[in-house]
Amino acid sequence: MANFQNSGVLSCEKLVEAYRHKAKVNKPGEAVKLIFEGVGERDVYNISAPFEDEGELVIAGRVERRDSEESEIWFFVRRGEHWVPREGAPVFGLQDPFFTRIGGELIFGGVQTFPHPELEGALSWRTVFYKGPCLHQLELFFQGPDQMKDLRLVELSDGTIGVFTRPQGEKGGRGKIGFAKVDRLEDLSLEVVQEAPLLEQFLDEEWGGSNEIHLLANGKLGVLGHIARFDEQGDRHYYPMAFGFDPATGQYTDMEIIAERADFLPGPAKRPDLADVVFSGGLVRQGDGKATLYAGISDAEAQSLVIDDPFIKLEQ
Repeated sequence: MANFQNSGVLSCEKLVEAYRHKAKVNKPGEAVKLIFEGVGERDVYNISAPFEDEGELVIAGRVERRDSEESEIWFFVRRGEHWVPREGAPVFGLQDPFFTRIGGELIFGGVQTFPHPELEGALSWRTVFYKGPCLHQLELFFQGPDQMKDLRLVELSDGTIGVFTRPQGEKGGRGKIGFAKVDRLEDLSLEVVQEAPLLEQFLDEEWGGSNEIHLLANGKLGVLGHIARFDEQGDRHYYPMAFGFDPATGQYTDMEIIAERADFLPGPAKRPDLADVVFSGGLVRQGDGKATLYAGISDAEAQSLVIDDPFIKLEQ
């Protein structure tokens, strides 16, 4: 059985060091740039993993001008080597799309921005959730607390719902992961989200969040997320990470970094301080010991990378 224990809080630096040591022997595969058409001069980044909708594979992507934070989520389908906007698909005024399935329904969400209630000229944000049988029939069903990104849901093996949170501020500092459970979607509330106990994973000056939750064969969870820090110059460094979580006991494994910017192809950055950013979009497990990681790169483009499946050892 996988041992769901951890060594306490680990720094980003230590995790990067461990990853690079491992990668010397076990290098990731070739990275691939995802080419998006039909978006004009805009960038597509912070994509979801591909998912099936009405028999067709679809990717959701954040579509945005290089000099703006005003974004939309579009849905794309593959045509040859390119991804093109799916005809008739909805467009959402959101950032950073994600999806899961609960009770046979598609659950889709993203980050909604709006004017900050107190700070003049600043933005606030919240995570919003839609559900429906397919993309064309999605309806809003939950809005998370203000100032919370990276709120994620997962259907557990007993049919209950796992809720991964990420408060910032007085509770959570720059951003820490919490976990709660509800019996059904209808029981999801701001109170449940805000009172979720936090996992002890991040240094106070660093931060992270969950991006996609995988229900594993043994009922445990594989969490795909990110860990981030500032350097002395104020530049950001974001790394995709993964860890195991046991929803029955609340125990979890150490985070491990699963890729870094240098593993991907060179490309543009939205701003100089975002050059070393990899934002985990989703992971497709291939069943042969490998997985394909889909990621936003430097807030300007999207790439995929074949890596070792980080969740296999958690199922043993």
